Amino acid sequence: MAKKDMLINIHCAKCIGIDAVPVTVEIDIATGIGIHLVGLADAAVKESLLRTITSLQSMGFRIPGRKIVINLAPADMHKKGSGYDVPIALGIIAASGQRDLPLLDKFMIMGELGLDGTVREVPGALPIAELARRDGLQGCILPRESAMEAVEYEGIDVYGVDNLDDVLRILGGEELCDDLLARNQMTDSHTEDGEAAGFGVMDFSEIIGQEGAKRGIEIAAAGGHNVILIGPPGSGKSSLAKAMAGILPPMTMEESLQTSKIYSVAGKGSPRGGLLRQRPFRSPHYSASIAALLGGGSDNIMPGEISLAHNGILMIDEFCEAPKKVLEVLRAPMEDRKVTISRLKTKVEYPADFMLVAATNPCPCGYYGEGDRCTCTPAKRIAYMSKLSGPIMDRIDIQLWMKPIDPKRLVDRKRGEASRCVAERVMRAREIQKKRFAEDGIFCNAAMNSRMIEKHCPLSGECRNLLERIIERMGLSARACSRIIKLARTIADLDGARDISCEHIMEASSYRFLDKQGLEY
Repeated sequence: MAKKDMLINIHCAKCIGIDAVPVTVEIDIATGIGIHLVGLADAAVKESLLRTITSLQSMGFRIPGRKIVINLAPADMHKKGSGYDVPIALGIIAASGQRDLPLLDKFMIMGELGLDGTVREVPGALPIAELARRDGLQGCILPRESAMEAVEYEGIDVYGVDNLDDVLRILGGEELCDDLLARNQMTDSHTEDGEAAGFGVMDFSEIIGQEGAKRGIEIAAAGGHNVILIGPPGSGKSSLAKAMAGILPPMTMEESLQTSKIYSVAGKGSPRGGLLRQRPFRSPHYSASIAALLGGGSDNIMPGEISLAHNGILMIDEFCEAPKKVLEVLRAPMEDRKVTISRLKTKVEYPADFMLVAATNPCPCGYYGEGDRCTCTPAKRIAYMSKLSGPIMDRIDIQLWMKPIDPKRLVDRKRGEASRCVAERVMRAREIQKKRFAEDGIFCNAAMNSRMIEKHCPLSGECRNLLERIIERMGLSARACSRIIKLARTIADLDGARDISCEHIMEASSYRFLDKQGLEY
C-alpha cells in the first residue's frame, strides 16, 4: 500500500490557442475538516468535487474525513472545463493510500468523470499528447473518444479509457495494458471511413458551361488563392464554389496536424479517429457574427470559422448581404494568415491560412448586366457593391464575372470535364510548390511574402515592362501587384513552365477587372 497522507502531484494540461501548457494537480490530506479547491478554477472545475466524490463512493472508495487540499498550479492561470475530474479522483485515492499507483507521475491524465465512474471525452487531445511527448512523459491517458484523435501521433503512448478502473489498471503497473492503447483500439472500419469520407461535393462535369469561371477556380485551387464569383441568380456561383472542394489535393502530414489541432481544441475532432485528411470546407451563413467568424470567449477563447477553415476553404455565399463590419474583419486574417484575439488578461493566436471563396449577386435584384431585367437604380447598385471595399478586393486574387448559361447548352446538358481530371492538374502544380517551398515553411504560392516573391518569381525585362504598364493603366496598389505576380506563378506552375512569361502576367491581370480605374458600374 502507498504511504498515507502524502503530497500527490499529477500532470495535466490547459489549452491556450492550439498549444497546451502544463498544469499540475496537487493533492494533500492533512489534519482538519473539509475539501478545499484552490488555483483559479472556474465553476465547472469547482463542480467537479461533487462529481468526483459521488463517483468514488459509487466505486467503493472512501472519502477521508480529514482536510483535503486540491491545488491547480500554476495558481495565477485560469482553469476551465471538466477535464480535471479524473486527476482529482486519482489524487484522492493515492493520497489517502487506498491504492498503490507507482506510475502516477509518468503520465499526463485528463478526463471528465461520470457519477458511475465512466470517463467522458474532453477537448484538446492532440495538443495534450504533444505536450506530454515534449515533457518526456511515458504517455498520456485520455477518454477513449478523445484518445482516438491522437491515435496517429507518434513518439508517445496514448491510452484510451472508458472508466476509472481502466486508469487504475494502467497506473498500477502490475499488468500490460496494450488493449487500452489507442492504436490497438483503432478498427479497420475507422480507417476505411476516414479515407472514404468526403463532403458529397458536386463534380465539375455536372456544372454546365462557365468554362472561364472553371479555369479561375482551377487556378485558385492550384495556388491557394482567394476568389470572388459575381453573377445573377442561377448562374452556378454556389455550385462552382462547392465543387472546388473536390479538386483540392489531400493535406500533407504537417497541414493535417495543424488543422486537426484546431478541431481538437474546438471539440470537433474527427469522429472516426485519427488526423483530419480532407481539407475543411466551412460555409457560415452571411449573418454570422464577428465572434463566430474570428472566434472568441472570455477566459476560454475558442477558434471561429476562419480558423476552422485553416488549410481549406471558407465559403461565404451572398457576400454583399453580410454587414460591412463583418466583412471587414476578414482583412487581417486574409493578409497575415492568422487570427489574434486579445482580452484583458490573455491573448490567443490561431492559424487561419484559408482560401476565401465569396459569391454575390451584382446588385440587390441580381440581374445587373442582363439587358433590361435589372430594376435597381444606379445608387442602389453602387451602395450594394460598396460592401466590396478596396482593402477587401485588394486581397482577392481572382475576380470572376459569371454570365447566365446559354439556353441551348442548358437544354443539351452536355457534361464537361470531370473533377478528377482537374484535380490531377492541381495536384501536379501543388507538388511543384511543395518542392519549391520545402525550406520556407509554406505550402502554396498564395502564402509567399515579399522576400519569397523576389526569390521564386524572377521576371524578365519584358515581363517587368508589361506589369508596369498594367499597374499604371489599372491603378493597382502594391499589394495587388504582388498578388498578380503570385497568381502568374501559379498559372506558370499549371503550365509546367519554369519561368513566368508575359502570357501568364496577362492572364493573371485579367482576373482583376474590378480594380480598373474609371470602371463604370
